[in-house]
Amino acid sequence: MTLQTTPKGAWPVAVMLFGYMLVNFADKAVVGLAAVPIMKELSLTPQQFGLLGSAFFLLYSISAIGVGFVANRRPTKWIILVLALSWAVVQFPMVLSVSFATLIVCRILLGIGEGPAASVATHAIYKWFPDSKRTLPTAVLSQGAAFGVIIALPALNWIIIHISWHWAFGALGIVGLIWSLGWLVVGREGPLLDPPEIAGGRVPYSSLLLSRTFIGCTLACFGAYWSLSLGLTWFTPFIVRGLGFSQQSAGWLATLPWVIGATTVISAGVISQALVGRGVSTRAARAVLGTVPMIVGGGLLLLLPWVGDGAVEIALLMLGTGLTGPIYVVCAPMLSEFTPIAQRGAVIAIFGAIYTLAGIIAPFANGSIIEAAATPLAGYHTGFLVCAAMQIVGGLAGLALMWPALDRARIARLREGGNEALQVARAL
Repeated sequence: MTLQTTPKGAWPVAVMLFGYMLVNFADKAVVGLAAVPIMKELSLTPQQFGLLGSAFFLLYSISAIGVGFVANRRPTKWIILVLALSWAVVQFPMVLSVSFATLIVCRILLGIGEGPAASVATHAIYKWFPDSKRTLPTAVLSQGAAFGVIIALPALNWIIIHISWHWAFGALGIVGLIWSLGWLVVGREGPLLDPPEIAGGRVPYSSLLLSRTFIGCTLACFGAYWSLSLGLTWFTPFIVRGLGFSQQSAGWLATLPWVIGATTVISAGVISQALVGRGVSTRAARAVLGTVPMIVGGGLLLLLPWVGDGAVEIALLMLGTGLTGPIYVVCAPMLSEFTPIAQRGAVIAIFGAIYTLAGIIAPFANGSIIEAAATPLAGYHTGFLVCAAMQIVGGLAGLALMWPALDRARIARLREGGNEALQVARAL
């Protein structure tokens, strides 16, 4: 694997993109945090609230793919700015009294704007960091998600309790505008190009999207995102309505899984990058390091319905869901090992678009399970058992399929064959 140096100015851009993902996940998490007052004010059933959680992801994947192809050809600085401004603007209608239909529409529009966020930010940051040094900045980028919850949830919960849930959305709109102004000043396009082993033009998308590593990453992240989307939508209702905690307590309890996630992600990023730097295969340093924790986490979630103690249930939920974090850190670097830069934006976007389909299914499915259960707590427990199964199956599939070095060699051979054919055609 070719070693490159990190250009000057890479980390200020990385820090701004960390803030970008912080705002992104605070936007996602606010509905789950405000679930109880929203359901009370609008008289929503669990199934209706589950539909609200799923609505955010309705056009999320389509938007991610479309903007991903744009990111192949246009500067990411301006794409990111437009996306961030759209998030801010769509929050302000919620400051007023809204109907369930208006809330649905605004969340769909927010999903359109946020669908491409992670893939475009990843593509942008990889223009600043070479492959051997990408895992740590990827971890920092993904921790914008965790800190978006850890930092924002207590503040947003204070607004919900002392002002109203409407102004929690308004506050996020203001923060989004402030970040956009900062990005306008700091944001720049990175200078790095492809290393020699994958340089030289494009390859068929089918060769990239049907690679075993792409499929393995997608299945693993689908299982992890099932867990994440349940956490964003249903963790606070579970604490308040399932376990009987107050809304005030829920504000800080809801941050605990993200604290665990932040710890595991940063640790995985540091360890993975150190291993790659020492010449360890990316199969071991990325694939194994990402999938094994989420399998273990799924096993912990299987215990949740049987412990009979609220505090222990929260602890298991914290650990079980928090251990999914490393998979998001390792997959994008693995895909970038064999994807040409001219196609990377689209490939990472398609990858994200597929696995985030779990966000459409999981919140609504969980709401339906809760509504059909004999008691809300029984419904939550059943939903978490389904979540455990998704994590374990996804992790095992990823562990079996992710072999980035093999895919890198296969793409290199494909390129060589294509170049030889082109030379013959030109000679004729």
